[in-house]
Amino acid sequence: MNRARDLAGYGAHPPDVRWPGGAGLALNFVINVEEGSEYSIGDGDGMSESALSEVRSSRISKGDRDLAVESMYEYGSRVGFWRLLDQFKSRGLPATVFASAQALERSPEIAQAIADTGWDICAHGWRWVEQYKLEPEIERVHIARAYDSILNSVGRPPKGWYCRYSPSTATRGLVVAHGGYAYDSDAYNDDIPYWTRVDEQDHLIVPYTMTMNDTKFLSGDVYTGTDFASYLINSFDVLHAESAHKPRIMSVGLHPRIIGHPGRLFGLMQFMDHVRKAEGVWITGRDQIAEHWRSVVPVKGAS
Repeated sequence: MNRARDLAGYGAHPPDVRWPGGAGLALNFVINVEEGSEYSIGDGDGMSESALSEVRSSRISKGDRDLAVESMYEYGSRVGFWRLLDQFKSRGLPATVFASAQALERSPEIAQAIADTGWDICAHGWRWVEQYKLEPEIERVHIARAYDSILNSVGRPPKGWYCRYSPSTATRGLVVAHGGYAYDSDAYNDDIPYWTRVDEQDHLIVPYTMTMNDTKFLSGDVYTGTDFASYLINSFDVLHAESAHKPRIMSVGLHPRIIGHPGRLFGLMQFMDHVRKAEGVWITGRDQIAEHWRSVVPVKGAS
């Protein structure tokens, strides 16, 4: 229970910060590369993956291999990632990769494509498993192994850390103790970065989101690509208006096996074309957001 809550945050007085070029809004696209690192019988987990697939719950008995879900995940690495890559490259837009290290180990062509783009990387676990279920010593090993594996696969290390869904109460301390991570994104509680103290060290948080996220297709909150585009555009327009007077970040979470399907991708394409017309927006990677915040918001007074 070493994670104290902060219900106040910046409150009515966020820092008076501008992003590079005088922008008020930083827009960050996140591509979650997880396929091949999820729970599976073959990896000794005793069960097949059941989350974030095209079925609400597996029809296969626990303990048996779910070949349908495995195939749905494979769509992300075989087709979805490449479809996303084409869209970002054709528009000249950057992205951040939330990379589960084992997924890159098993898809070296994807690792090489990421290396070639220069996109920044945030470690999304060594495997795509629930960190909060791990004992601290096992979690420590996963944090270190993710860092080393991504460095080996891509040729550059991850600067950030993000768990599957939720950290454990030990995660943040273990990330800081590792020493290789400049920030973590295991927070959903703000629209801008903030400093915190972890084991007598200042540590930067760059919050993420579950709302502006293609997982909404699988939860049933949106069904069509147009629905997704409308929600993203509405969110963007509100944040863009607010950013005239206060800094804001908009994170858009994407998964190749979800958004990579054509009818869903159509909505992302609509959104991409919408934001490219706006002024005062910095479309950037997560590392760059962290680096800029570190340079303009001192750690003095961190809570």
